[in-house]
Amino acid sequence: MTANWAAFATAEPDLAGTVEKRFGAYTHHVLATLRKDGSPRTSGLEVRFLNGELWLGMMPDSLKALDLRRDPRFALQANPGEGTGMGGGDVRISGRAVEVDDVETKAGYVEEVEPPEPFHLFRTELAEVVRTYVEDETYLVVQIWTPGTPLRTIKRT
Repeated sequence: MTANWAAFATAEPDLAGTVEKRFGAYTHHVLATLRKDGSPRTSGLEVRFLNGELWLGMMPDSLKALDLRRDPRFALQANPGEGTGMGGGDVRISGRAVEVDDVETKAGYVEEVEPPEPFHLFRTELAEVVRTYVEDETYLVVQIWTPGTPLRTIKRT
């Protein structure tokens, strides 16, 4: 089961706001895809939250785009930033990336983002959103959201 960004934001608005803020704090993040042989590949990536979707834009024929065309599964981790503070926690998203070829949709993206053209555009279908952070310098807190289930929170000392 998957959901788009709008469905996640409706189900868990506080967590969605925190995740957007973490991704918004830095420009470049880490995308994991699967190579032809099934081994993992990590790449730098910019992301955009627009019109209820989480978008992944890529240069033409980049390896990560070719990976996603072959196998749409991905994992995305927000840039942790400098030092060890991890303000707002560590956030990760996994799911499927669906390439968008619709001219009107891509034109709307170009109008908002002004990416170098040509480019690949992928809309995401979320399977899991995870936030990990330290609370009161005592607890490691893990929040896990999956579509169709309530937010789970695990606290460890």
